[in-house]
Amino acid sequence: MREIILDTETTGLDPRKGDKLIEIGCIELYNRIPTGREYHCFINPEREVPAEAEAVHGLSSVFLQDKPVFSKIADAFLEFVGEDPLVIHNAAFDVGFLNWELELLGKGALSMSRVVDTLALARRKHPAGPNTLDALCKRYGIDNSKRTKHGALIDCLLLAEVYVELLGERQAALSLQTQAAVAHASAARRASGTAQKRPMPLQPRLSDQDRACHRTFIEEMGAKAIWLKYWIEAPEKEDA
Repeated sequence: MREIILDTETTGLDPRKGDKLIEIGCIELYNRIPTGREYHCFINPEREVPAEAEAVHGLSSVFLQDKPVFSKIADAFLEFVGEDPLVIHNAAFDVGFLNWELELLGKGALSMSRVVDTLALARRKHPAGPNTLDALCKRYGIDNSKRTKHGALIDCLLLAEVYVELLGERQAALSLQTQAAVAHASAARRASGTAQKRPMPLQPRLSDQDRACHRTFIEEMGAKAIWLKYWIEAPEKEDA
């Protein structure tokens, strides 16, 4: 079964007040497993990006000014998603923006009947919450350390893992996803070249100060501490 994980970034919260799409990310799943096929684009919103929005996703008006407008990417986007189910976290938000733009172009709206809202799934499974994407990653032990800012494609990759956990299909997925399949998907992703680079790479949450403190802690164990062997940045010792 083919499904599409989808996420967007926008200039704000309400398209009816002039807010616009600025990034779309999609990844393809077959039987809950990423195939390596992706759709990703940045979009010129033809308006300024508010500072508070830029602080969330890191996409500035300057960075977006030479990107295509939505009308130029709409057909490629619709071709990628096809008629298959869309898996979205807080789906009403993303679908609302997409349908607003599609309807302005006279194109058919995306039906909510084809949408799986992982926020609704999470609220049923974990009614006490919290059920943000970060909170669900923490709950399920999914590494989201590279998500210091929101980004459509990285959020899709994280949501693909969260989705399997919410459905309780992690073990089934692991049994199907052999090392060969993982290698094939990774190679396909690199070869596709569809994902565009962000203006600034998302930074890891582990700071240089954290690394320095950890290094000091290890060195206090003495020169024979086994952990020194696993410290990647440890300088080679000179011969005595």
